[in-house]
Amino acid sequence: MNYQQPSQLQAVILDWAGTVVDFGSFAPTQIFVEAFAEFGVAVSLEEARGPMGMGKWDHIRTLCNQPQIAERYRAAFDRLPTDDDVTALYERFMPLQIEKIALHSALIPGALDAIAALRDKGLKIGSCSGYPAVVMAKVVELARHNGYVADHVVATDEVPNGRPHPAQALANVIALGISDVAACVKVDDTWPGILEGRSAGMWTVALTCSGNALGLTYDQFKALPSDKLAVERTRIAKMFEGSRPHYLIDTIAELPAIIEDINARLARGETPQGA
Repeated sequence: MNYQQPSQLQAVILDWAGTVVDFGSFAPTQIFVEAFAEFGVAVSLEEARGPMGMGKWDHIRTLCNQPQIAERYRAAFDRLPTDDDVTALYERFMPLQIEKIALHSALIPGALDAIAALRDKGLKIGSCSGYPAVVMAKVVELARHNGYVADHVVATDEVPNGRPHPAQALANVIALGISDVAACVKVDDTWPGILEGRSAGMWTVALTCSGNALGLTYDQFKALPSDKLAVERTRIAKMFEGSRPHYLIDTIAELPAIIEDINARLARGETPQGA
């Protein structure tokens, strides 16, 4: 039997915060700031956003590895943060996250219509997140009340390695019964999430204006003057360069048009690995 590459897409694998819910990706970032503050260590919202997309323990470890944050930790505790300290921060982060996740659970404008359009094309909807399963359960419950139910959900602690490794994306492929990774699209607002999709051999779509990189509410995004928005799009595109997304769009509302373009490319014999 000869290999036959797919001629059309079968699934879209969506991130959660900043992609489908929580326009400015505030739920995870603000809680990092609060968790560190409870240990007497100041971390800015901008600093907290840096490693966004990773699993939360790895995110905290990465923050603690930053020299300026490590020095603040040393000033508070007279030592650099160890893995045990990271775990202590993580264990404080978790209940705070569960307690406050509902504050930033609104669906991103246009998300439901875009997802309905994908389903109309016969696509399955997978999903994954940097959240652990206990937080994802709450996120999924809140999204269901707002009208969004994914076909499959993979939390970061349900696989051996979270983003930027491909395990979560590939777990969706297995669970959804997809025949070829080239028939999948990974959509994310962070570079670890795009690397995840790239490493899994999928098409990738990076979101520039919803989510972590812009870090604004929907109303603030809509109020940006066109020249300022152009500057921000350029800045964010450069942030994503190393992860090599196939497409850059503002929000998930623009995704159906991208799906059409990818289907046309597949029909021409193009593959995500070759693009």
